[in-house]
Amino acid sequence: MSEVTILSSVSEISEDEWNSCACPETATGGQPVDPFTTHRFLALLESSGSVGGGTGWQPRPLILRDEGNTLAVAPLYVKGHSQGEYIFDHGWADALERAGGHYYPKLQVAVPFTPVTGRRLLARPGQEAAGRAGILEALRVLAERSGLSSAHVTFCTAPEAAAGADAGYLSRLTTQYHWSNRGYSHYSDFLDDLTSRKRKALRRERAEAASFGGEIVALTGDDILPEHWNAMWAFYQHTGARKWGRPYLTHAFFSAAMALNADVLMVLARREGRWVAGALNFIGRDALYGRYWGAIEEHPSLHFELCYHQAIDWAIAHGLSRVEAGAQGEHKLARGYLPAAVHSLHWLADPGFGRAVAHFLEQERRDTEREIAALTALGPFRQRKKSD
Repeated sequence: MSEVTILSSVSEISEDEWNSCACPETATGGQPVDPFTTHRFLALLESSGSVGGGTGWQPRPLILRDEGNTLAVAPLYVKGHSQGEYIFDHGWADALERAGGHYYPKLQVAVPFTPVTGRRLLARPGQEAAGRAGILEALRVLAERSGLSSAHVTFCTAPEAAAGADAGYLSRLTTQYHWSNRGYSHYSDFLDDLTSRKRKALRRERAEAASFGGEIVALTGDDILPEHWNAMWAFYQHTGARKWGRPYLTHAFFSAAMALNADVLMVLARREGRWVAGALNFIGRDALYGRYWGAIEEHPSLHFELCYHQAIDWAIAHGLSRVEAGAQGEHKLARGYLPAAVHSLHWLADPGFGRAVAHFLEQERRDTEREIAALTALGPFRQRKKSD
């Protein structure tokens, strides 16, 4: 008989117990497949005050056990808004509120502020089917008993999306832009895979970026020092102010982020003795995930160099299969990042509201699939010969 436990903090479960479901591959050493569902990352969000009281992200980690054995866990939050999710449902909230209902609070299985696809229904190896089914059922029951409007699982994997659809959840399809390593040994191999016009454009762009008058360094692990995290905090704040938004991560997160160094790649630009721009990436076992960028000086093409070209260069050099550069941005297409499908799951308590959203999602899926096909055809890659 399965037992569901809802905690108030991920610190209430041991790191080993959580990671045995979230990233069992780390038991034998090396990088986690998904650095964002590790105990250390989620715990830092909590301890730094980036989530918790007053943020609209109330942690409620879910644990599924069978006869005392942990089968699965899920990073669950009670949400008081739809900010920091990147699977946008503000329109749904507005429609339900105008109809006299209450959309918030809602349940959300997600990694806060992180538009990265990965496992969200975190089952032990060999327990995937039972773990997924158990968590999905627990979310629905919890929402119903608590009188909440909905339960959501965002940026989940395709198999999880299929399991959710089988369990009666609505499945949503949206788009991001990802770069794929098509067997490259060097960055020049990637350039050779582009059409002549695009290849020349990227070479010009990189040359322009290199003329900013300083140096670019890539740092990982023990090479990342407090001064580098302090610089990233300044860049993060500058970007938030420029976009007229409140940055989600606190200063305390950056102050304590040395604990994450094993999962991090920083690409920083220094000019005249000070750090002027940087891109923060997280390293997975098979992918590099671009997360934050910022600059305190403006230099032509430096953003593209630090965020996209340097990420591709590093991924090739370290044998990674792809780079995920975050949400949105058709400008990524010209730089070798092609559209990729992104999945999410949604359970809505009100049947009539659910039918309306289902109708919307059917049309959105058709439009998204057409968009992915059209943009892929417009990509910068030359037509490969059968022998390539």
